[in-house]
Amino acid sequence: MDPQMDSPRHLPSPAALAACLDHTLLRPDACAADIERLCAQAVRHGFKAVCVNPWHLPLAVRCLRGTAVLPITVAGFPLGASQTLIKAREAGLAVEQGAAEVDMVLNIGALKDRELALVRQDMAEVVRACGPVLVKVILETCLLTDAEKELACRLAVDAGAGFVKTSTGFGPGGATEADVRLLRRVVGPDIGVKASGGVRTLGEALRMLDAGADRIGASASVQMIAELNTGGGA
Repeated sequence: MDPQMDSPRHLPSPAALAACLDHTLLRPDACAADIERLCAQAVRHGFKAVCVNPWHLPLAVRCLRGTAVLPITVAGFPLGASQTLIKAREAGLAVEQGAAEVDMVLNIGALKDRELALVRQDMAEVVRACGPVLVKVILETCLLTDAEKELACRLAVDAGAGFVKTSTGFGPGGATEADVRLLRRVVGPDIGVKASGGVRTLGEALRMLDAGADRIGASASVQMIAELNTGGGA
């Protein structure tokens, strides 16, 4: 078992874990063959979604057509510092091209400057541009105080987001159990929580789920399923 795991817990089935995993490839050097492989892996293992950069979204949509795996992409990624008009248009274009969900990045600097109306509008415009498509707001929790995380969560919910998400994976830190618990406490049971950034092992994924995450964003999804299939490494 993962040496960082606490006392053994009930392990989910591979299918149940796969249904919580967004199989992710957001590296800037990813090429078409990498995306095709990512999608094939997601279909083979029954992952909830694949998450790719906007440039690769049309390819992912084609690869996943006729399957249950959701093609998702990002907006304002990874800094969150795009103009709202651009961020909303990027998200809207993604929906036009077949995105089933959009993960947008919070305007972090505006939040820290307490420009709360701007932060809320930034999220609300993306939500509006996406119509019925689910929007997740990436907070980049490693850059925020706990008070700022709480505030960002409340603004995201008020703006109509369906999920809050910990991290881009490109910041100086990633998801932590403490942050997942905080996000879950603030948004309540009706808004999703996605743990992403640095979740690389089965034990880490299980701890995030125990802390209150609904989804895990990970590039190591296949390895997690392999570990689970061998009894959690025990």
